[in-house]
Amino acid sequence: MSDLRSPGSSGPASLTIVIGHRLGKGQQVATGVEAAGVRVVLIPGPAGDMRVGDVMDAEGADLGISFCGSGGAGAVTAKSKYGYEIEFNMRSADAGVTAVQTGKQVLGFGFLDTEELGFRIATALIKKREATS
Repeated sequence: MSDLRSPGSSGPASLTIVIGHRLGKGQQVATGVEAAGVRVVLIPGPAGDMRVGDVMDAEGADLGISFCGSGGAGAVTAKSKYGYEIEFNMRSADAGVTAVQTGKQVLGFGFLDTEELGFRIATALIKKREATS
């Protein structure tokens, strides 16, 4: 899709994380994901959270992160449209790491655009992939 920005290169085992933010943000989380060496696709513009499932499907992504005030709209949409396993209404990096460890594919957060969150989620995904390889 031409409107997507994919600033990172392929990381460990070609993992990809899609990030969608209700207000068109998510750059700090993307920076953290890249720092862990994972490819990131950041959906530009407002209402990106509602497109996480669509972009994950198009990109063949391993994980999606959705941000909105409630922490759930984009994740629930991805589940209903594509059947992705979700965890939503999260407010911390610890909650996100636990969700990755338990096999969730789309993570719904309130507004939490931090590098730490991106790095920790990407690192958890790498560890999970290595444990199943």
